[in-house]
Amino acid sequence: MILEYIHWNVNPEIFRLGNFAVRWYGLFFALAFLLGYIIVGKMFKKEGVPEALLDKLTLYMALGTIIGARLGHVCFYEPTYFFQHPGEILKIWHGGLASHGAAIGILLALWLFARNTKRHFLWVIDRIVVVVALAGFFIRMGNLMNSEIYGINTHLPWGFIFVRNGETVPKHPTQIYEALSYLIIFVVLYWIYLKKQGKVPEGYLFSLFLIMTFTARFLIEFIKEVQEPFESNLPLDMGQLLSIPFILTGIILLIVILRKRKTPIVSGGKD
Repeated sequence: MILEYIHWNVNPEIFRLGNFAVRWYGLFFALAFLLGYIIVGKMFKKEGVPEALLDKLTLYMALGTIIGARLGHVCFYEPTYFFQHPGEILKIWHGGLASHGAAIGILLALWLFARNTKRHFLWVIDRIVVVVALAGFFIRMGNLMNSEIYGINTHLPWGFIFVRNGETVPKHPTQIYEALSYLIIFVVLYWIYLKKQGKVPEGYLFSLFLIMTFTARFLIEFIKEVQEPFESNLPLDMGQLLSIPFILTGIILLIVILRKRKTPIVSGGKD
């Protein structure tokens, strides 16, 4: 029966030259930014937004994502360790990035971008969440290549035995579950954007993103192994607790938007 399962023993490194290694995770991370740059560029061009803003937005996004994801892991999952070893915070190549921290970092970065470029915050974020969903797909595939963040034991035929981690029983490949969820969310959001030719009520795509993304995350967490020991004593794990505020924010924002749906829509995003 064990032969029915998938023995996963992929090397997370694509190749190594001395102390320098190219990893699948890094490749997927870079690919997410490249495709995101291309897609948002097409959005901006379609709406007549100056191309110069795209490079500036990319810088804000990169910093917000990396800093937010790292500090999110530090504060939410291992605060005691990192406060005792602050130098380790900068060593992101050792692993430890939290998607909820990335979400907060992106929100702050986009708020600063909108403020400095005199654009509506919700107009900016509506376009960004489309590619953030796509980035979520690539990042979770990177987690799969790292044999990390997987699920609990399963007897389903698509269970993965993560050999590199010393596992001997099949686990739910929750990285794939999340990746496919985010890919579907990307398709839905981008389809809505294209169908409406970019003229969607401000905050509409953002609200849908929050609801769909963090609901998927909340549900998948039920079959995911806890990342830190302290989560075993919680009624819900940390990922679920952090997802609830995002879901509620999305629901409230969507209700407000639907109540104002008769308000004329102004595209272009300038104050």
